Amino acid sequence: MHTSLDTLVTQYRRLVWSVPRAFRLGHADAADVYQCTWLSLAEHLSRIREPERIAGWLVTTASRHSLRVLELRGREILVDRWEPVSTDPGPEEIVVTTERHLLLWRAFATLDERCRRLLRIAAYAPELSYLQIARAIGMRLSNIGSTRGRCLTALRRRLGAVS
Repeated sequence: MHTSLDTLVTQYRRLVWSVPRAFRLGHADAADVYQCTWLSLAEHLSRIREPERIAGWLVTTASRHSLRVLELRGREILVDRWEPVSTDPGPEEIVVTTERHLLLWRAFATLDERCRRLLRIAAYAPELSYLQIARAIGMRLSNIGSTRGRCLTALRRRLGAVS
């Protein structure tokens, strides 16, 4: 593989950071997952045979590290709530927003792995082309748009059933 680690970090840092945050890890734990993911890539970089799948590899690796952190923390959910005083939401807004997020993530968790990976990459790395997404998750390019649509429809249905 001829791409430097610095180039990969620049290209995929937002994607990698988004994974532990999607698991609702606190800032410190998310930073640990972020660093461990890049360290894992540095250790395996010379063995990567399909560079076009690096985004998928990074998402999978960050997800596994995030799950390990959750197991160690006993499913503790930390929420960073530091905001300037003038923009603090009221308690009702916090409860409603938190509940909506929980419903969304519960519905998201019921999707199959392919949908979760596709939607996560599309949401957190919008700069990637369909070709890059297809390579990252091992799908045919012609299936990305329709599969994304079906995944979003399934997520909407699950959210409708939950609420």
